[in-house]
Amino acid sequence: MKSSQPKPDMSRRKFMALAGGTAGLAAMAAMGLSPEQGECSPNIPAIDVDKMTYAENEADVLVIGGGMAGLFAAVKAHDAGSKVMLVSKGRLGASGQTPFAKGIFAFDSSSEKMTLDEFVATVTRSALGTNNQVYTRQMAEHSLARINELREWGFFESPLYNKSFTKPIKERNIALKERIVITHLIKENGSVAGAAGFSQDEEKILIFKAKSVILCTGAGGFKPNGFPICDLTHDGTVMAYNIGAKVTGKEWNDGHPGRAKNAAACFDGWHGMFERKPGITGVEVHHDLGVDLNYKVYATGNAVKMGPPGAGGREVVAGGPYVPEEFKRRNGPPQGEKGPRGGRPPEREGGAPPPGMGEEPVGGSSAGMAIHKSEGLVPINDKCESNIPGLYAAGDALGSYMAGAIYTQIGSSLAGSAVQGAVAGQAASEYCRGVEMPAISKAKMDEVREEILAPLKRESGYSPAWVTQTLQGIMIPNFIIYIKKERLLKAALAYVEELREHHLPMLRAADLHELRLAFETANMIISAEMKLKASLMRTESRCSHFRLDYPEMDTENWNAWINIYKGSDGSMQFEKQPFDSWPT
Repeated sequence: MKSSQPKPDMSRRKFMALAGGTAGLAAMAAMGLSPEQGECSPNIPAIDVDKMTYAENEADVLVIGGGMAGLFAAVKAHDAGSKVMLVSKGRLGASGQTPFAKGIFAFDSSSEKMTLDEFVATVTRSALGTNNQVYTRQMAEHSLARINELREWGFFESPLYNKSFTKPIKERNIALKERIVITHLIKENGSVAGAAGFSQDEEKILIFKAKSVILCTGAGGFKPNGFPICDLTHDGTVMAYNIGAKVTGKEWNDGHPGRAKNAAACFDGWHGMFERKPGITGVEVHHDLGVDLNYKVYATGNAVKMGPPGAGGREVVAGGPYVPEEFKRRNGPPQGEKGPRGGRPPEREGGAPPPGMGEEPVGGSSAGMAIHKSEGLVPINDKCESNIPGLYAAGDALGSYMAGAIYTQIGSSLAGSAVQGAVAGQAASEYCRGVEMPAISKAKMDEVREEILAPLKRESGYSPAWVTQTLQGIMIPNFIIYIKKERLLKAALAYVEELREHHLPMLRAADLHELRLAFETANMIISAEMKLKASLMRTESRCSHFRLDYPEMDTENWNAWINIYKGSDGSMQFEKQPFDSWPT
């Protein structure tokens, strides 16, 4: 009788076909396994883990992230006298959300009809008090100066940003390392001491010693289809959380839809943005990109037609998210809406939606991301400083609440990243003058090295792709992440906690690409837990957070932000921080 065991050189698919085919696959499916994905297979690394090399780097200021915030952080830290190194997971100016952003806000007091005080007050009304007015003012006040520097570097001359971003980096001879996955922030004696990660192109682990670190790592999502955030997975936020930094803003949601036709084809839907040269926008305070459309679909179950941002179509549906009267959309073009100076972009003629937001929309295309600048590290002051000495953040990595928990000003996200990057760079450089280069113990380096290599060394486990797909199935449904109620939030949380407790420690990788995916998947799981628990905690509805079981705004109990931090026992802890205050 022939053995039913597979031969060493026989694939699982061939063996299953010979040994029972359909019945075998059905049995594996019942156990939650899919041989197509390989999550049940032994881990056979394509690289020799024992031969991976090791390199150390040193800088006064380490900037992590190569987008708009990272650019200005590196330039301003250098100009303030620090030795700077910029490390990016992708290519300078060509990864994350920066290449997609084509409108940058400039507040020009000499030409605007609205004063700076009036602008801050108007944003505060639209944001229903959720904005940090210090950062709202800071963004507007310094936006024009940053735009003038970008103009000098050639930023407005091309839809591609690498050339203009490279110019000031090369002129200053700032050290730049691209395609490096940072996996750990390192803390010694209570202060940040550097970071660690690995190259995506070489079998090399890298340690970065630094007096100060600036996170410009962007926000993130659950790798949804149809919107350009697939390579952003809250890496910086989770790394900082793991060493004790406070995190905020996880209950809010970005409401960017994609289009139902070829929904996963991001470039098809948004090529009009990618191919456009950047332009400058003026004051146009809105109340946009919340979950109005999500509620309409939930309530009616019908396909809807997309209007201008925030309009959510023409039909009126009872209930749903509250929009202040002065910011409600009317028929026709939004009042006072302008495109880049020098003329309205053709995609917006007549108040039409921008590229990617026309036709029949599909939700979830930015799932897992909050409103720009509303999530990330909690700042303890107006210098983008976190509660960890020496650790700063800027742009979408900083929970500055610059615009609050709703999208209030077109172009403010890119302007805010530039302004905050510059502020953080100068502040980090000043901090460095008073500290010595930290020493990282050999024990800490060995510990970090082992944690980086762990997915490659596991003999078996779960593939990052399969765990990510499982997480997406839990978190992306409209009735979980956007239209919330306690029963369903708790149900989703039970699944996510299982992923965190069991699947996260068993993530495996066979090569450097999978190793990157393993860390990204782990970060998404932690972020999902934060989002669900913060959404349960906020028992009200406001801006881009909507609870079916608490549909009204509660100004008595919830004029506060939610901060998240890791307790001494490793558990996830929560606290309220009243609006218009700094954390204690």
